[in-house]
Amino acid sequence: MDKAIDRIKNELKQALPGSLTQYSMAPDMHGIIQGTLQFHEAGVLLLLYPKHDQITTVFIKRNEYNGPHSGQISLPGGKSEPGDADIIHTALREAEEETGIDRHSVEILGQLTPLDIPVSSFKVFPVIGYTRHAPVFNPDKTEVEYLIETDIKAIIDPSLKKFKIMKIRGFEIEVPYFDIQGNHIWGATAMILAEFIEIIRRTRIFTENS
Repeated sequence: MDKAIDRIKNELKQALPGSLTQYSMAPDMHGIIQGTLQFHEAGVLLLLYPKHDQITTVFIKRNEYNGPHSGQISLPGGKSEPGDADIIHTALREAEEETGIDRHSVEILGQLTPLDIPVSSFKVFPVIGYTRHAPVFNPDKTEVEYLIETDIKAIIDPSLKKFKIMKIRGFEIEVPYFDIQGNHIWGATAMILAEFIEIIRRTRIFTENS
């Protein structure tokens, strides 16, 4: 497993797949969501860890609230605060607050391409981290309804990419999503996940005998 993690870390140092790969999972919101010049920075953590001899990651199901991402599946993370040293600090702090992980146990492997989210006026910086032991989760019940753990070998299965019709601001649009254990991951999280999946494919850790 350490060898696979090293290959992911090394791949993150190369030229990233970038926005083109991200936008393969973008819903067609043209003319529905207006752009903005004022973006707030946010950091999210895609955490890797060993579980049942597989490299695993975790998503959160957000509680319902009065906001654009109510009830959605997302990566742990949130808005940058004045006391944060940098966006990595933001991602780790928010992930610890939301899921209860020990942020000091997380080794940073790299980052993915930042992504603008006009609907909520955030520029999201995806951070990839790794902890050598499966975390003991203690999710914040005020923010998190439940956690979704899945091994990364499963998420690279092309059959998980599907489409559905959603009504957004009165418009019916076709939305691509990942079906993870019956949970629909779409929007910014799906776009981030698409780039990460391409990173995993580039490492060939599941296609080579190593």
